[in-house]
Amino acid sequence: MGMTITEKILARHAGRSSVSAGENVWVDVDILMTHDVCGPGTIGVFEEHFGKDAKVWDPDRVVIIPDHYIFTADRHAHRNIEILRDFVRRQGIRYYYDPDFVQGEGMPSPYRDPTATRYKGVCHKALPEEGHVRPGEILLGTDSHTCTAGAFGQFATGIGNTDAGFVLGTGKTWLKVPPTMKFVFHGRIPPYLTAKDLILAVIGEISVSGATYKAMYFTGEGVASLTLEDRMTLTNMAIEAGGKNGVCDVDEKTLAYVRRRSNRPDWTVETDDRDARYCYVHEWDLGAMEPLVAKPHSPDNRATAHECRDVTIDRAYIGSCTGGKITDMIFAAAILQGRQVKVPTFVVPGSTEVHADMLRLNLRGRPRADGEPSIHDILREAGCTMGPASCAACLGGPADTFGRLNEPIRCISTTNRNFPGRMGHQQAGVFLASPLTVAASALTGRITDPRDYVDGPIDTGEAGVV
Repeated sequence: MGMTITEKILARHAGRSSVSAGENVWVDVDILMTHDVCGPGTIGVFEEHFGKDAKVWDPDRVVIIPDHYIFTADRHAHRNIEILRDFVRRQGIRYYYDPDFVQGEGMPSPYRDPTATRYKGVCHKALPEEGHVRPGEILLGTDSHTCTAGAFGQFATGIGNTDAGFVLGTGKTWLKVPPTMKFVFHGRIPPYLTAKDLILAVIGEISVSGATYKAMYFTGEGVASLTLEDRMTLTNMAIEAGGKNGVCDVDEKTLAYVRRRSNRPDWTVETDDRDARYCYVHEWDLGAMEPLVAKPHSPDNRATAHECRDVTIDRAYIGSCTGGKITDMIFAAAILQGRQVKVPTFVVPGSTEVHADMLRLNLRGRPRADGEPSIHDILREAGCTMGPASCAACLGGPADTFGRLNEPIRCISTTNRNFPGRMGHQQAGVFLASPLTVAASALTGRITDPRDYVDGPIDTGEAGVV
């Protein structure tokens, strides 16, 4: 019996010729990532069990990216950063992306200049940008959306602090091989859809528990037609269906990105065998799919944007690891160019690189000419409120978090979760949608089908790749 991509990666990292779904195996880990929320707890577990003076298994394979509670005056959030800094210094960890709090000012420097510091922004966007993501590898992170990196043909999944503390000390972990669910998208992506619509279709079909401890394999011409960044949206939200990991095929788009970025030269591309076994298969025709939203309070509460056309909104939000990539910003700017938003609209780039690209690129994803508006210009002139790169309001955070829902209002958002209290107030209602749908809705003050504004393909150029 053949193997899937996920099974092949786990077999190779277990030193075995084959594995099958349901088996438990010890695997060697390529990269462990943690951040400001879970990093202190992970460090505590590591030091409790390995000793205060113990060294991590490989300081060049540990990546620490503060991103969640950065632009806040909250002293507990600042204390977490101090714990990370101390650990990094003692361990000699090279890949630490410091928020660079400025003495006496209380705010990190990227708030003023996204190019002036090593701070990166959201970990799931920073990992591939900084060359820590490669096909065929195992990436573990103390964040449920670590599965984002599966878009690059690797096994990536979130783990808890206890497991992460053990990996810090050994470079190994114990995993059960997940069965694979196959999701096939036929036809090329239409200009009025993005990967957010595709993953909302999947979750709406199988529910938020339908892929519990399963690999979610996204394939077909439709996935191949997506930008590499848009594929990251598919795999990012695998966890919203309970998935252990999400994964896409590796193609030239993937390889071109990794060749430019990787800080190690070798990787192994795995493919599904023709006789690989799947526990579930579902297929879609993209030509028949409509723009979708997920209504409060669950990502599987699926409806079409058209069905929700009478729902008024109080706020729009464009950002997060799911919706804060440069191609997401281009999608939104294409709708908003030359128009004015009707409701407060908050824009948060997913990384400082995205922020810099918003200032550098035009609407076609190419370097702007003198006098030509940048993506940032277009969004600002449409009336959007622009924020610094971080997780920001996606996870709620302290009351002073940029864009946080501090009142029981309705918000349409490009983020990935809409549970009660996820973006702040327990009684706020969050509607999940693509950047196209969010931008269209911002213009009208009600949920709006982006087909009302999209009249042709949106050219993203090589944005998000070069």
